[in-house]
Amino acid sequence: MHATDASRQVSVEDYLAGEEKGEVRHEYIDGQLYAMTGASDRHGMIVSNLVAALRPLLRGRGCQLFANDMKVHLQIAGQNIFYYPDLLLGCDPDDRQTYLRTKPCVLVEVLSETTERIERREKFLAYTTLASPQDYLLVSQTRREVWHHRRSREWSPDVVTDGELTLDCLRLALPIGLVYEDVEGLD
Repeated sequence: MHATDASRQVSVEDYLAGEEKGEVRHEYIDGQLYAMTGASDRHGMIVSNLVAALRPLLRGRGCQLFANDMKVHLQIAGQNIFYYPDLLLGCDPDDRQTYLRTKPCVLVEVLSETTERIERREKFLAYTTLASPQDYLLVSQTRREVWHHRRSREWSPDVVTDGELTLDCLRLALPIGLVYEDVEGLD
């Protein structure tokens, strides 16, 4: 994530209009835009694997799953913040805006060297201010390891390297092998 012109404040309305029409996605923090960088092949495979594994399990649950392009809107200390999580699962039927969600149930970030610090600290603290998330997953793309933060455990993480991830939001278990299926070059 790279800052654009830091001297220019952008209104929420201008940001949302620009994101709808723009080719480059930006995250938004209190008037500042941060351009999103491209993703590696491992990153893309992991997100695709999660979508492929979760999608069939969602049938009949009234949940919606989004990869990469759905914003989550937060308001913290009077500041508007918009992030693009790598994966967002929303199950609240009243949270169905066209381009954003405010009540996600599961949020997933695939870690990279350039984003890991932000996702472990800034986004973690921001996401946990929302009342709706039950699960926050930080997925390594260099080794078979998922940090699973759960509201039911006061956000303390379980580090999962084998077996299953039990998602509280869906009350189901997801084999970690599916997350890393066909992902090459892991430590």
